[in-house]
Amino acid sequence: MNSKLIIIGNTSNAKLAHYFFTQDSPYEVIAFSVNQQYVSEPHFCGLPVVPFEDLETKFPCDQFDAFVAVGYKDMNDVRAELYNAAKLKGYKLPNYISSKCTFLSKEPMGDNNLILEDNTIQPFVKIGSNNVLWSGNHIGHDAEIKDHCFITSHVVVSGFTRIENNSFIGVNVALRDDITIAKYTLIGAGASIMNNTEEYGVYLAPKPFKMDKKSTDFKIS
Repeated sequence: MNSKLIIIGNTSNAKLAHYFFTQDSPYEVIAFSVNQQYVSEPHFCGLPVVPFEDLETKFPCDQFDAFVAVGYKDMNDVRAELYNAAKLKGYKLPNYISSKCTFLSKEPMGDNNLILEDNTIQPFVKIGSNNVLWSGNHIGHDAEIKDHCFITSHVVVSGFTRIENNSFIGVNVALRDDITIAKYTLIGAGASIMNNTEEYGVYLAPKPFKMDKKSTDFKIS
């Protein structure tokens, strides 16, 4: 492991990654990198921004590690593409696991995962590569999160649940135990998922109900 880090990205996700790696890891962030067409300013967070196409020339992979800090655009495909491109360039991609995360699993983990504060990762959980787990989630025992997923905040993943590649799970979602969330599943905020999902499926919370003032009948608002 090198002690110096290049963050790939120049949006709010990269800004947050810079904060977390600087405040809560042994890494020193040296620069940011994005594709040439997205270099709008020469500096970001006070550090230089270098074209990704030239990254290995200016910051060779035997001296620097890299971290892809990109959000869930195009169902995480943009982050996945940059992750694969950085791997091809030879960079090691470390995980960031907050010191304020309760991480109890001893299963092998992939790389380039961003796991923020107040997550509870129970025993026997398996986590692949290039995932984002925002703050405050519960990942139940024996669950599995594959690659390139984005789990927002206050999500409950019950035990033995399997989350396949490129899934997006919104705020306050509940997943029952022993189900499979298929590839490219999008689950909106507040939804409860009780069964397996389908690839490229979109699952939203039910519309709220209200009572008619003149009767005891319920109507969809």
